[in-house]
Amino acid sequence: MTTEERFERIEHVTAGLAEERRKDREEFRALWRDTQRQLNDLTIKVAAIADGLDRAGARITELAEEAAARDRETDRRFRETDARIDKLVIAIGQWMARPPNPQ
Repeated sequence: MTTEERFERIEHVTAGLAEERRKDREEFRALWRDTQRQLNDLTIKVAAIADGLDRAGARITELAEEAAARDRETDRRFRETDARIDKLVIAIGQWMARPPNPQ
């Protein structure tokens, strides 16, 4: 093999390597762009989920406050009912304890 043939062979191999490297760079750039797009999509989805969780948390707090108000009202009504029953029992006891009316 002559020197000239060797140089041609080296140039051919070098050109093949350069072409392979160019294709790799293009592929890496495409992968990078795709990865960035996927990260952006994921960021948007995570933000939407976080927003939904914030709204759900606010609604849960609102429902808890409403339930506490209903509990307080129910407790107040039970106390009123208990007081009325106590008065009624005392009145019945007093009515039963009085002497019978002679006729």
